Amino acid sequence: MNFEMIKRHLFILVILFPFLLIAQSGSVPLPTDYFGFKPGTDRELFTYEKLIGYLEKLDQSSEKIKMVQIGESPLGKPMYICLISSEENINNIEKLKQINKSLALDHGIPEGERIKMIDEGKVFVYATLSMHSNEVGPSQAAPLIAYELATTSDTTLLGSLNDVVYMMVACHNPDGMNMIVEHYYKYKDTKYDGCSMPGVYHKYVGHDNNRDFITLSQKDTKAIASVYNLEWFPQVMVEKHQMGSRGIRYFVPPPHDPIAENIDAGVWNWIGVFGANLITDMTKDSLAGVAQHYLFDDYWPGSTETCLWKNVIGMLTECASVQLAKPVYIEPNELGVYGKGLSEYKKSINMPDPWKGGWWRLGDIIDYELSSTFSLIKTASKHRSEILTFRNDLCKKEVQKGETEAPFYFIMPLQQQDQSEMAGIVNLLKEQGVEVYKLSQEVSIDGYPYSAGDVVVPLSQSFRPFIKEVMEVQEFPVRHYTPDGDIIKPYDITSWSLPLHRGVKSVEINTKSEELEASLTKIEGEYAIKHPPMLEYEAFIFPAGNNESYKAAFYALAKGWKVDRAKVEFKVRDKTYDKGSFLIYQYDKFFDSLLVSPDATAQKPDFELETLKKPKIALVETYFHDMDAGWTRFVFDQYGIPYTIVHPQDFENTNFTQDFDVVVFPSTSKDILKSGKYKSGSTYYISSYPPEYSKGMGDKGMQNLMTFLDNGGIIVSWGRSTELFNANLKIKLDDDNSEEFRLPFRDISGQLSKKGLYCPGSFVNVNLKKNHPLTFGMDKSTGIFYRGKPVFSTSIPKFDMDRRVIATFPEKNILLSGYIENGERLGNKTAMVWLRKGKGQLVLMAFNPQFRASTQGTFKLLFNSLLIDRIE
Repeated sequence: MNFEMIKRHLFILVILFPFLLIAQSGSVPLPTDYFGFKPGTDRELFTYEKLIGYLEKLDQSSEKIKMVQIGESPLGKPMYICLISSEENINNIEKLKQINKSLALDHGIPEGERIKMIDEGKVFVYATLSMHSNEVGPSQAAPLIAYELATTSDTTLLGSLNDVVYMMVACHNPDGMNMIVEHYYKYKDTKYDGCSMPGVYHKYVGHDNNRDFITLSQKDTKAIASVYNLEWFPQVMVEKHQMGSRGIRYFVPPPHDPIAENIDAGVWNWIGVFGANLITDMTKDSLAGVAQHYLFDDYWPGSTETCLWKNVIGMLTECASVQLAKPVYIEPNELGVYGKGLSEYKKSINMPDPWKGGWWRLGDIIDYELSSTFSLIKTASKHRSEILTFRNDLCKKEVQKGETEAPFYFIMPLQQQDQSEMAGIVNLLKEQGVEVYKLSQEVSIDGYPYSAGDVVVPLSQSFRPFIKEVMEVQEFPVRHYTPDGDIIKPYDITSWSLPLHRGVKSVEINTKSEELEASLTKIEGEYAIKHPPMLEYEAFIFPAGNNESYKAAFYALAKGWKVDRAKVEFKVRDKTYDKGSFLIYQYDKFFDSLLVSPDATAQKPDFELETLKKPKIALVETYFHDMDAGWTRFVFDQYGIPYTIVHPQDFENTNFTQDFDVVVFPSTSKDILKSGKYKSGSTYYISSYPPEYSKGMGDKGMQNLMTFLDNGGIIVSWGRSTELFNANLKIKLDDDNSEEFRLPFRDISGQLSKKGLYCPGSFVNVNLKKNHPLTFGMDKSTGIFYRGKPVFSTSIPKFDMDRRVIATFPEKNILLSGYIENGERLGNKTAMVWLRKGKGQLVLMAFNPQFRASTQGTFKLLFNSLLIDRIE
C-alpha cells in the first residue's frame, strides 16, 4: 500500500471514528452491521431494496433524517429523497419548503418579508446518485454519507447542517441498480467477473435517461425533475456519475466551454465557487487526480442539470470507474486524457495534482464521494444568505427581462397539422413548471390576427431561460480553442426545440401587447382539445395529421375492431380530412383519455377505404446496450403497437415469414448485427459482454431474413442499421441455387464527410413525397433529427426491383436548428427511400424517426411504415 493510499484511509478513519463510538451507544445502525460488509468493499454490492431499507432504518432512529417518496421507477419501485439536516430543520421542513418556493417563483415579495425569508431559509442541496447504473459508486456511498451526517460530532459539519438541507436521491435509477447487481453476482468469481451487463440497465433507455429532462418521457425522470420543477425548488443540485478508468480520477465543476447562453452569468459564477472549493477540499483530503474545466460542457439541456435553466446552481461530478465492483490496476503509462481542457496527462492548472496510477477500487470511489459531498454542504452553508438572496434576485431579474426584452411571448395557434402534439407541448411545459395561457378572444399583433383558443407562453416568468431555450430555434454557441482555430465540438446534440421537433407551429412575438395580456386565461389542469360528443354516429374520424390518431388505430386493431383508412381526401360537414385518416366504428373510454377528441359522422362513408390488419412486428434489439431499440420499445408501448423482440442470435432459428409481417431495425452497427463484434476500419474488437450475448445473426440468420423479404415481408430500418442492406445480398432458392442482388441505393455519406460535411445532431429540412402511404398525415416538408449519415443515393433498378424517394434534402435552407458545416453538400440528396424486391419491401431512413422519443414530428413516418400494404 503506497503512502497516498495510507493517507486516504487515515482520512476516512478519522472521519468514522467518532461515529463508531456514537453507534456503539445509540440506536443508529452501522452500515457494516446492516449490509454485512462495509460499502465499498471489493466485489460487494447491495440492491436498491437493501439501500432503501437502510435509509428507512436511519429515518426511524435519527431525528436528522426524513424519507419522502417522490414517485416511482418505470418498473414500479418507489423513489425517495432522503432529507438530512439538523433536527430543528427537519421538524420545520414544510415551512422551509414554502420559503424555497416563494424565493424561486415570487418576484414581488415585499422587502421586509423577503429579508425574513432569507434569514430563516436554508440552502437545499439536491444530490441524485448513480442514474447510470453501471456507475455504482455514488449509490454504494449513500449509506455512509447518510450515516455520517446523521451521527456526526464534527462541529463544522454540525454547523453546516444548521444552514443546509441535504436532499439525497440515493439511487436515480432503481430498476437499473438491481439489474446491475444481479448481473454482477451472476458472474462474480468467474472469468467474466466485472463484465458488461447485456441489454440496457433500465426498462427502456439505459444511459439515455440522462437525455430525457426536456421530454420527461420516463417515470424516473419525471420524479427527479418534479423536485426542482414543482415541489421543493432546491437552490443547489449535483448529479453524481462515473466515467472511464484510465483518465483523471474525478471531475468537478466548472465545465468546459461551450456553455448555454440563456443562463444567467451569476449561475455560472456560483458553479465556479462550488467547483473551486471542491478541488481545494478534495486535494486537502489527499485525493489526487481531481480536474475541472475538462471534457464536459454545459450548453445543452436534457440532462439532470436542465435545472440550470430553472435558476438552480446545477453541477456534475464524474469519478473514474472500476469494473462494477471489481478493482482495476492501472499502469502509469496507461493514464491519458482526451476531449477538451487537458491535452496531456500532466500537472496543469486544470489538474494540479495528477494521480500516479496503481490499484483503483470501489472503496476509492467511496472516498471521493464522501469528500465531495461534504465540500458541497460546507460551501452551501458558508454562503447560505448569499445563495438564497441570489435565488430570488434571479427570479426578479428573469421576470423583468420577460417584461422588457424580446421575445415577449410564444404563440401556438389552436389550428395545427397535429393538434395532439400541440396539446402535448402545453402539458409538458406545465410539468416543467411553466405557466401557460390561452387567448379568450381574437387579438392582433403587428397586423397579424391570433384567434381565441390560441396558446400563449409569456416569458415574464421565473423560468424564462427554460421557456426561451426550448421554444426558440437553436443556434449552437460556436467557440474555438484558439482565435480562428478549430471549433470546440458539441458534447451531444445541438437541437431540442419543442415546436420544431414535434411538428408544431409556434410564433415568436417580439412586440409587447397590452391587448394580448388582457385577453389571457391561465390553463389549469390537463390541457385537452375536446369536442361535444355526437349521440348518433356511423363512424369516428381520427385525422391522419394527429399522432394520437395512430394510438387510437392501434388500440382498435388490438381490440379486434374494424379500422378503415381513407384512400382519398374527404369532407364531412365542410371539414376536410387528409388522405390516410382513420375511421373507427366503435367507441370506449380509452378514447376519452386522448388529448384531442375524434370527430364523428352520422353518414356511412361513401369514399374509397382500405381496411387495416394488425401487423405482426419483430423488433430487432441487440444486447449491446441498444438504447435506440429501447426508445423504440418505449414509443411502441406508448402507442399500443404490439411487437416481439428478436435478438440477432435468434435469427437463424426464427421463421420470419410465418411469424411476422414487418421486421424493424433501429439504428445500430451492421457489424454488431451480423457478427456480434465492434468494428473500426478493418479491425474487429471483442466486446466486454459475456460470450453468450456477443453473437450476431450470422449467414444463416441473414438467409432467413432474405427469405422473409422474398416472401413479401416488409423491412423497416433507419440510421446505422441501413448499412446492413447496402451490400450484395443473397436469397437462397433451394439447396443448390441462390439469387444474388443489390438494392438500387448506396450510402454516400463517407464521400460527403471527406468534403467537409459535419452534422453533430441537428434539425434539418427535408421535402416529402406528399400523399404517399408513407407520408400520410404529413405536410410537403418536415424537419428531421439528423447526424450527417447515412446519405442515400438511388439508381435505376434492375430486374424485379423498384425504388421511390420519399424524403429529399432541399438545395437551400437545409439547417432548421442546431449546427452544420458544409450542409450544402446534402442538397438534393435522399434521406428516405422505399425499395421493392419482388414482393418484398424495405423502408430505409437516414435519420431516427423516434429519436429519444423527442421527434414526434416524424413519428408518422415510422407508424405509416408499419401499416403499408403487403404486396400479394
